[in-house]
Amino acid sequence: MATSALTTLIDNLVFPECPRWHDGRLWFSDMHDRKVWASTEHGQAEVIVTMDDMPGGIGWLPDGRLLVVSMIERKLMRLDNDELVEVADLSSMAPFHCNDMVVDASGRAYIGNYGFDLDGGAAVETTTLVCVEPDGDAWVVVEGLMFPNGAVITDDNRTLIVAESFGQRLSAYTIAPDGSLADSRVWADLRPNVPDGICIDSSGALWVADPINCGVMRISEPTGTLEWIDTGRSSYACALGGSDGHTLFICTADSADLAETTEARTGRIETIRVNVPA
Repeated sequence: MATSALTTLIDNLVFPECPRWHDGRLWFSDMHDRKVWASTEHGQAEVIVTMDDMPGGIGWLPDGRLLVVSMIERKLMRLDNDELVEVADLSSMAPFHCNDMVVDASGRAYIGNYGFDLDGGAAVETTTLVCVEPDGDAWVVVEGLMFPNGAVITDDNRTLIVAESFGQRLSAYTIAPDGSLADSRVWADLRPNVPDGICIDSSGALWVADPINCGVMRISEPTGTLEWIDTGRSSYACALGGSDGHTLFICTADSADLAETTEARTGRIETIRVNVPA
């Protein structure tokens, strides 16, 4: 159960997404402002890098270098000495904008994409999940996904779980030593909820952000929904962290529309204390 009320940590953002707790700070992409930020748990924030493209998912190589998804260009970028360099061009494998990402302990990245022109009103189509090795070698590791979005890897590094937003489910795969994925299964059917960003706690339960129903839910594979937190506005992603791991950071905004968000700057990082840590 949550142990406190929601508190605003950072406001006046454009459209915060893809949060990760790393090295004592919360890192996140302000997609529509084309910046990657890092903040202490007390809200002391700095811009890590400003991009020409919209930043999506973020992660780290074992040597500590930052990986960032370049969404519209459909590339994976790496920050080397304050300069972004291309790791892999995914445009031949991702039919439309790239999106969120999860990076394993070896630096292998799994990257989702829209699959179709969501903002342009195109018909929903299934799409791919792409795997990128630290050396830039990339291949399609899964097909047939319904808007793969947030993803996590379990602590034993054996299972990848991805949120399929338009499938309204969490899907799980067994990770082989070579990075390939097998044993596709539905980890949780979330209908009528719509999953976006997700994170995992120490018990193996997932927190799932739902932008349509304006909240975050905690889900366990054997028992289903354990808890629901109403955020009162669209919640796009979440991460567990803080000095003791008990803070749930939630990315919220009044809209996902590029023009509206840029003008209004209603994006926030909101926090709430929870019982089960990261």
